[in-house]
Amino acid sequence: MNNPASRIVRVGLSTTTAETALTGGRLDGLGVYSRALLEHLPQAGAEVLPFSFAPGGDASRVSVGRALPLSFRGATLADLLLPSSVHMHVSGVMGRGAPPLDLFHATDYRIVRMDCPVVATLHDAVPIAHPEWCTPRLRGLKNWLQIKAARKAQHVITGSHYSIRELVEHFGVDEGKISVVHHGVRPEWFDAPSAEARDATLALHGLNPGYFLFVGTLQPRKNVGRLLEAYLALPPVLRSARQLVIVGAPGWLSDELVAQIKAAKQRGENVVWLSKLTDDAQLHHIYAGAGAFVFPSLHEGFGLPLVEAFASGVPVATSNATSLPEVAQGAALEFDPLSVPEMTAAMTTLARDDATRNRCIAAGRRRALELTWDEAARRTVAVYHHVLSH
Repeated sequence: MNNPASRIVRVGLSTTTAETALTGGRLDGLGVYSRALLEHLPQAGAEVLPFSFAPGGDASRVSVGRALPLSFRGATLADLLLPSSVHMHVSGVMGRGAPPLDLFHATDYRIVRMDCPVVATLHDAVPIAHPEWCTPRLRGLKNWLQIKAARKAQHVITGSHYSIRELVEHFGVDEGKISVVHHGVRPEWFDAPSAEARDATLALHGLNPGYFLFVGTLQPRKNVGRLLEAYLALPPVLRSARQLVIVGAPGWLSDELVAQIKAAKQRGENVVWLSKLTDDAQLHHIYAGAGAFVFPSLHEGFGLPLVEAFASGVPVATSNATSLPEVAQGAALEFDPLSVPEMTAAMTTLARDDATRNRCIAAGRRRALELTWDEAARRTVAVYHHVLSH
């Protein structure tokens, strides 16, 4: 008798977040996740058909996935007006005679009714749990739509055990229908770039090796304002020797933070903000040139930059909030993200205590080796089989 878990699953994968034409050139965490599944699911036993929501129905704006027959807004409106009878049909997109999908995997909040089972990845509940961190425009409507969308999925995947509590509390998802699949890190992060390539990138951006590094979109939950305060509280000799390098585009409610960064630079502080970096190779080089990675986030569903830093051989200091201790598993120095003095102390330790630095580097590499996209893909396909067998 054949083992059902051994058969190839034909899955439609949402790749909207991996469309660089829609994301300004650089992929955020959702885009990295979608792209990684697209690349690694086939080796784990899935036939993957990528689909993307075309803004305004304009199929010319998507290239990673084939355009779905309706825009997300159109599909959502149809679902609201005719909730019991409307389902998204993708057979026409796949072509006449194509076998039907076994299921569809929505990799972000864009979840609509399909003519097959739907698995959805919900990364966190930030807009609902912390509306003060999000742009107010249409926030209530968007939150309501997300809650409704989450309940359309037959099963939910999330990146950490911490996130389960949030999804149950704020989305009303049945805990029995949630599986945890930790995210991974791409293999190339473990390969140190050549000194020549690294130094060329650093010189291009005016960086001196050994800096404190942060990577992430500038928005309130990333807590970069306190990171800047913590850096400015370091002794002048340490600030002179080590830059603070912030890599990330401005996001929600970031105007005040941007003004603070610019003011620090105008005062002659050793602060560099790279707001438009979109090249993955350059980002890899910038990680490799760091003396310490500092991730002070107030809230993360997983926290991919943490693992990228681990794999890059950079010692890490991170906040002790939400999912981050689960991801770090003791491989990073942890601090209270609301305490600027604790953050400053952690940065000082990683700059001056070689024994602690070396311990964190070794532990971080070991932790990163446990978090691969191959393993994430295998676990994701196991979820598909579970859904199809129930």
